[in-house]
Amino acid sequence: MSAESTTTTLDDLVSPIVQEAMFVASETAIMPGLVKQFTVPANAGKVLQVPIYAAQTISADVAEATDLSNTAISTTKADITLAEAGIMTTLTDMARNHSVSNVVADLGRLFGEAIAKRHDRALTGLFSSFTATIGEGGDEIEVKDLFEAYATLKAAAVPGQYVGVFNPKAIYNVKKALTNTFVNPNASNVANQAMTEGYIGRIAGIDIYESSNVVESSSTSSCNAVFSRDALGIAIAEQLKIETQRDASLRADEVVASTRYGVSVLHNAYGVQILGDNQIN
Repeated sequence: MSAESTTTTLDDLVSPIVQEAMFVASETAIMPGLVKQFTVPANAGKVLQVPIYAAQTISADVAEATDLSNTAISTTKADITLAEAGIMTTLTDMARNHSVSNVVADLGRLFGEAIAKRHDRALTGLFSSFTATIGEGGDEIEVKDLFEAYATLKAAAVPGQYVGVFNPKAIYNVKKALTNTFVNPNASNVANQAMTEGYIGRIAGIDIYESSNVVESSSTSSCNAVFSRDALGIAIAEQLKIETQRDASLRADEVVASTRYGVSVLHNAYGVQILGDNQIN
């Protein structure tokens, strides 16, 4: 029997890693908190079907004591297919017992960051599926683009609140413009925030977030987005799982972190992709 077939729970090792990884993942991931979340129960299948209802309108008034005509309500659906992602490393007894740093906590932090980044990039990778598009890949994003995105969503009766998620390099020009090339900190409250905290806050009714996990269209451009919460969905079957397997001959433990999740666009018209320069100019 091979040494790899011997397993152990190693509760004293797993618990601290899980605790650190869960904390880091929840603090690092931006996107899951900005979109529709679904929990997938056990034995519910690999595909979650989300019903999508079309908006209804009333075209005319009705006279008193007149029957209303029947309106057929139909739905489409969005399929969220579960996938697995994971990361593994081999932790030797020497490293665990004699490292000058807390290797267990370090592993938890690294694994938590990796899982959070996977979830974020899977969701930001859907930005290019939004129907409406503003800008070109080589363009600098401007404040007017945010107002245009807001107007586009509002005119389509997309329910708020609206959020914008941008690559830090893509949103750089907006900060530059708001602060008059970083020399006018007293122009407005928004400019003050950009100057003192590097945080823009809310512009045109849009809460602005920055994330390095926004997927790049190329080395010089990125696909950012302004969207409603109902635009995208993430289904979580298992947020984070940590397992170990002992390799006695190697005097080490294989430490595996994995997640089971799925993402999908729910409403293509509920978001606007904003293409922008991915460089600081």
